[in-house]
Amino acid sequence: MIPPKYRQLTVSRPVYSEDLFKEEYEKVQRHHKTMLDHLKAYFSCSKQKAKSVAFTLLPIASWLPAYRFKEWIVQDMISGVSTGLVSVLQGLGFALLASVPAGYGLYAAFYPILIYFFFGTSKHISVGPFPVLSLMVGAVVNNLVPMSINATDVTLNERRVTVASSVTFLVGIFQLGLGILQVGFIVIYLSQTLVSGFTCAAAVNVLISQLKFIFGISIDSPSGPLSNIWVLRDIFTQIHKTNIADLVTSIIIMIVVFVVKELNDRYKAKLPVPIPIEVIMTIIACGVSYACDFEKVYEVDVVGTVVEGYQAPVAPDFEILKNSVMDAFSMAIVGFAIAFSVAKVYSIKHDYVIDGNQELIAFGLSNMFCGSFKGFAASTSLSRSAVQESTGGKTQIAGLISALMSMIVILWIGFLLYPLQKSVLASLIVINLKGMLMQLREVPYLYRKDKPDCVVWIVSFIASVLLGLDIGLAVALGIELLTVLFRTQYPRCEVLANIEGTEIYKDKKDYVGISEQEGVKIFRCPSPIFFANIDFFREKLTAAVGFNPLRILRKRNKALRKLKKLLKKGELQVTSRGLVLANAAALSESEDDLNPEELDKPVNCKDFPVEINWNDDLPANIQVPRIYLHSIVLDFSSVSFLDISALKGLKALFKEFIRIDVNIYVTGCDSYIIEKLEKCSFFDNEIKSSIFFLTIHDAMLHIQETHPQTSRVCWQSKVADNCVQYNEISLHMRNRENVSSNPETKF
Repeated sequence: MIPPKYRQLTVSRPVYSEDLFKEEYEKVQRHHKTMLDHLKAYFSCSKQKAKSVAFTLLPIASWLPAYRFKEWIVQDMISGVSTGLVSVLQGLGFALLASVPAGYGLYAAFYPILIYFFFGTSKHISVGPFPVLSLMVGAVVNNLVPMSINATDVTLNERRVTVASSVTFLVGIFQLGLGILQVGFIVIYLSQTLVSGFTCAAAVNVLISQLKFIFGISIDSPSGPLSNIWVLRDIFTQIHKTNIADLVTSIIIMIVVFVVKELNDRYKAKLPVPIPIEVIMTIIACGVSYACDFEKVYEVDVVGTVVEGYQAPVAPDFEILKNSVMDAFSMAIVGFAIAFSVAKVYSIKHDYVIDGNQELIAFGLSNMFCGSFKGFAASTSLSRSAVQESTGGKTQIAGLISALMSMIVILWIGFLLYPLQKSVLASLIVINLKGMLMQLREVPYLYRKDKPDCVVWIVSFIASVLLGLDIGLAVALGIELLTVLFRTQYPRCEVLANIEGTEIYKDKKDYVGISEQEGVKIFRCPSPIFFANIDFFREKLTAAVGFNPLRILRKRNKALRKLKKLLKKGELQVTSRGLVLANAAALSESEDDLNPEELDKPVNCKDFPVEINWNDDLPANIQVPRIYLHSIVLDFSSVSFLDISALKGLKALFKEFIRIDVNIYVTGCDSYIIEKLEKCSFFDNEIKSSIFFLTIHDAMLHIQETHPQTSRVCWQSKVADNCVQYNEISLHMRNRENVSSNPETKF
């Protein structure tokens, strides 16, 4: 193979403007569908479409008939049992986050899986309670049913369960509605950076909320902004009331689970299934607590009576729905965003397709069903999904088996969990936050690589920790959209120059030996141009060329007005040597009373007896800024769209340059934008469509032909039969090592 540095590129073709290219190459006339066409297609009905819709809304109908029973059933059973054990413990633990009795967490680990089994499109995620959502549910519960109200424990728990289930039902309504409206794309507005900062902050919130169980301290659970600060204040003021049995148990549990989990990660290639250390430690803790009677001897807080069996469905409380609309919407978005991001990872890994809109429908129905049976909001847990996938789970049959594990506990063995300390569940929750807390390591990386993304991460984290997860998410989303707006509103504009011996144009500040043709400026704006940045575009372009075209135009019109007055008074005479001032007195500025609107019109020298060279000295001491620029090339290859405001602004700017004899050329413009310009009457007797060229080099060669006396480019052109051939030659050019003796005058 020829080494890259010896490869040569030779091109011989005509210089193409957009008009010439259209004349030579016929464009395919495509029919662009209107909104009415899309609506007709959407509401049309056929046998094939009905079948497709049925398979879309009920994915189980497509994958279950293709299930390889003999090959996959054993792996799904092993995966389901392993995931089910973890799911039971997490359901119990996350119920503490949701501020409801632990037994109701088993409902959240059971009901959502049943619905997702039929309607979900992911084969590997484990549906059920998730700490972030559980904490958000708990915030609503604590806000609507605070611990300080006068009520018995039974009544208080019933109220709290009603709030949690009603909010969950509303979350499901939002998700189902978004899915029906086909707005699954909404998650694209939650960037990976935002989700990382938000989930890390959620992990901190979870950690703070579990400290009272780890220390065995009884404190209120405030909600709203700065609630974490009040919780930490209460914990530190009552730290002397720490229950030593709870604290010691928590420390032992966390150390053992952490060590075994690290061993699981290190030897996962050799272990057939991860060691279920959470289950083992829970069984041991349960036995020790029962044998030593921790509840009476050390007064520890235990799980207590776990609800047995299933309860009849209940309707949501409409008063609660009315008071929790914004919280429920936040939970709907967050729950779906987390679940979809995890599902997407596994779909890419195992090469299958997931449908965002169908996922919304699946989670919406799951949460509505779960809320009706007194469960709380479900999404997917990263740790459970990792267990389900790593233990060989192939389909959601593994999820169904994990739900059966929850059912066994609900129906038959839930009473065995009575002596289990809540500090044990809190310890398991905290130790499983390691992955989310370790996202703090992303901050130094983001600071080095992308500071705006770093700002999004930090603001997401701080706002979510201090203001709460609901307000924090709104603030984070606002900051993220502001960074996007900032990037597009203030893009990094560049002045390009030619790499000698090539047709390549790069930023003239970045390369040595780069050449800029005198009299020409090549300007690039790597961003869409719209109402928010059209003024910025104008400022950058005028700064690049070194003068304000409108100011030059007005100066010239004023000067022409003065010259005409002098000529009319006889103080200025036309001779063979040009204009000669008969009277040495200069015309004062006060004599100029030209209408400001007339100053912006083109300079009209038709009725003036001689041609005016605006770069020469003018008589009567009339001063007009001199410009040595004759052409501007705008590289629009990175401009993806123009709106009406930008279109009007560009048209005015182009005319200002054209009226002072500076030609404007546009290159690399998308055909869609050119069509839009034509539809919006952008072109007129001043701005022609011929100013659009395919590439920068096409425009530069055209400039060379139209300005041969000042053209100095690194390519010699020979025009024959409308075909241009390029050969490299060496000419005097303005570059970073060789500055011209007559540089441009800038004002």
